[in-house]
Amino acid sequence: MNVNKKLILGFLAICLFTTSISLAPVVAADWPMFHLNDQRTGNLEQPADFTPASWYFQAGDSIKSSPAIMNEVIYFGSSDGYVYAVNLEQGTQLWSYKTGGAVISSPVLVNETLYVGSMDGYLYAQDIKNGEVEWKYKTGNSIESSPTVKGDTIYVGANDGRLYAISTDGSILWEFESGNAIKSSPLVNGSTVYFGSDDGKVYALDADTGAKKWEYTTGDKVQSSPAILNETLYIGSNDGKLYALNMNDGALVWNYEMGKPVKSSPTIVSDDNSLFIGADNGKVACLDTRNGTEKWVVEGLGAIKSTAALIDNKIVFGSDDGSVYILNKFTGKQEWSYNPGYFVMNSPFQSSPVVYGNMIYIGGNDGYLYALKNDKESGPISIFAYYIGGAIVVILALLVGLRTIRGRRKKEE
Repeated sequence: MNVNKKLILGFLAICLFTTSISLAPVVAADWPMFHLNDQRTGNLEQPADFTPASWYFQAGDSIKSSPAIMNEVIYFGSSDGYVYAVNLEQGTQLWSYKTGGAVISSPVLVNETLYVGSMDGYLYAQDIKNGEVEWKYKTGNSIESSPTVKGDTIYVGANDGRLYAISTDGSILWEFESGNAIKSSPLVNGSTVYFGSDDGKVYALDADTGAKKWEYTTGDKVQSSPAILNETLYIGSNDGKLYALNMNDGALVWNYEMGKPVKSSPTIVSDDNSLFIGADNGKVACLDTRNGTEKWVVEGLGAIKSTAALIDNKIVFGSDDGSVYILNKFTGKQEWSYNPGYFVMNSPFQSSPVVYGNMIYIGGNDGYLYALKNDKESGPISIFAYYIGGAIVVILALLVGLRTIRGRRKKEE
C-alpha cells in the first residue's frame, strides 16, 4: 500500500512538473531602441504572454525619452537629467545615473551597453547592469536625437547641426554638418544612413565615410525620424506633409497632407502595406505605403508627437490631450484609452510607447512611466486620482461648512 502511494505521488509530481513547464511563459523579444529596430517599424511580431500587474514609476520630471527594453528591464531618460533602469514586472528602480542635462534622447541597447544622448551635449555609453559610465563623447551642443548602432558604429545627431559617427570605443570616425539642429533619429540601411534636419532637408550619407549621397528639401524642419519599406523612405516634416522618397536617389514617390507639423515618426506594417502617422492637429492617418491612399483617418485628438507602436491588431500612441489611445489598426475605431489625469489634471504624452508581451509602457510629461495592461484594457490608478479625490473632499467640506454657517445665521435672525 505504501509502495502504491509512493508511485501515485511520484506520478502526480511528474504531471505537475511537466504541466508547469508547458504553461511557463515564453520570454518576450526585446525592444532595444527607439521604435524597436533599424527599420523603425514599431512592430514586435511575436510578443510573449507577459502580463504582470500594472504600475507607475515616478521620475523627477517629464519623460519624453522613449523607453528601451532588454531582459525584462526597461531603460529611459527624464528631463530631471537621470537615466533610469526599472524592473519591468514590479516597476521598482534598479539604478539611476545623473547626467549634466535633461535626457530627451531615447536609449539604444547593444549587448551589455546602453547608449544615450543628453542635453549636456554628451553621448553616454553605460553598463546596463549598474549604469556605470564606460565613456562619454562631447558634441558641440545638446543631443535630442536618439542614437542608432550598426556594427561597431554609433550614429547620433546633435543640435550643433552635425551627425556624428562614433566608434563603440568612444572615438570619432567622422561627422557631417547640416544646416541646422538634428533632432531626427538616424536610420541605417545597408551602407547608407538617413535622417532629417531642422534645415528642412532629408539626408542620405555613406555610412562608412559620411559622404553625402543625396538630399531632399521639404518646406520646413524635419524632426520626424525615417522608416523604410521596399526601397522607399517615409518621413514627416513640420510643413505638414508625410513624404515617401526613393531611398536610392531621394526622388519623391508621393506625399500626403496632414495639415499641421508632423513630428511623430511613421509606423509601418509590411504585411498589408499600412503606414500609421500622427500630426500636431490631432489627426491620425492610416495610409497605403505604395501610393499614399487613405485607408482611414481619425481626427479631433490632441496634438500627436508620440510615435505609434503595434500590439495585436491595434496601434497605441500618446497625445497632448493627456490620453494614451489604442485604436483598431484596420478601422481606426477606438478600442480603449487611458487618462491618468482623469480629464482634470491632464499632462501630455510625448514619449513613444513600447510593447512587451501584453503590456504597454509609456512615459508622460507628468514625470511618470506607466505600465498598462492591454488584455485587461486597464492601467494603474494614478496618484492624480487621490489628488482629485482629496480636492473633492475639501470642496464638499467647504460647502458643508458654508451651509452650516448660513443655517446658524438664519436661526440668529
